[in-house]
This record gives sequence, C-alpha cells and structure tokens, in this order.
Amino acid sequence: MVLIKISISWRQAGRQTDAARQQLPQSLAMSEVEKAAAASPGGDTIFGKILRKEIPADFIYEDEQCVAFRDVSPQAPTHFLVIPRKPLATLSDAGDEDEQLLGHLMLVARRVAKEQGLDKGFRLVVNNGQEGAQSVYHLHLHVLGGRQMQWPPG
Repeated sequence: MVLIKISISWRQAGRQTDAARQQLPQSLAMSEVEKAAAASPGGDTIFGKILRKEIPADFIYEDEQCVAFRDVSPQAPTHFLVIPRKPLATLSDAGDEDEQLLGHLMLVARRVAKEQGLDKGFRLVVNNGQEGAQSVYHLHLHVLGGRQMQWPPG
C-alpha cells in the first residue's frame, strides 16, 4: 500500500475552487443546492428541450415512455439520467395513474445499468423539491455507479 501526502490544505483547496467557480458561467458555477434554491416548477425545462432534441444529449436508451442519457456533470464514473417523456415536475406530482410509468423508469434504470457494466451495484437517486435539491423540475432518476458509494448519502 502506498500513501501519498497531499500538501494542499482544505482552505487552499477552497480558495482554488472558489476562484475556478468564478470563471465558469453562472449556471455551471452554482452548486446543486444553490441551483435547487433558485429553481422553480413550471414552464419549459432543459429536459423538455433534450426530449425535443433541441439540445444535444448522449442518449443511451429511448422508448415510447422515457429516455436515458449521460449526465453532463457526472458525480461518479458512470452517471446517467432516466426521464419520462410525460412532463411530471416532481415525484410528488405523480398520481396513482403514473404507477406503471414510475415502475418502468426503475426497470429501465436497471436495464441500462446492466448494459453500462454496473454489475457490482449502483445507486438510484430521485431529488424531490427544493429541500431534496431538485434543480430541474422534470422528474428524473440519477443512476450512479462505477465506484463504492458512501453512506449516509447526504
């Protein structure tokens, strides 16, 4: 086992991160919690534009009910999203009539995770509302894998 000493302090790392964030466009510089605090339900979303193929995405699955594509800001070696074509803003907005669709999203997540080689496991995350750090108000499942996840998650 080789141990490597890191000679940068957390304070220095924070200043470097802050400096780097100031150079990014505002939407990229914000943390997910900051984006969630600024976001609000209603209207068109980036996911609506992706579904209409107005914005490019790296699609890895499509059917009549949903799509899956790679996250542009991955938080794990494998990180993709599964989103319904039906415009549901939040999981809380889903009704009893959406039971089949919600199950389908999870089965697609499982199928695509297997195709992506996540045989050792993966994590499914659904952020719901502001305190759940939902930054895009179109229901979506995050599928993360390719590394050991930690607990508790947040």
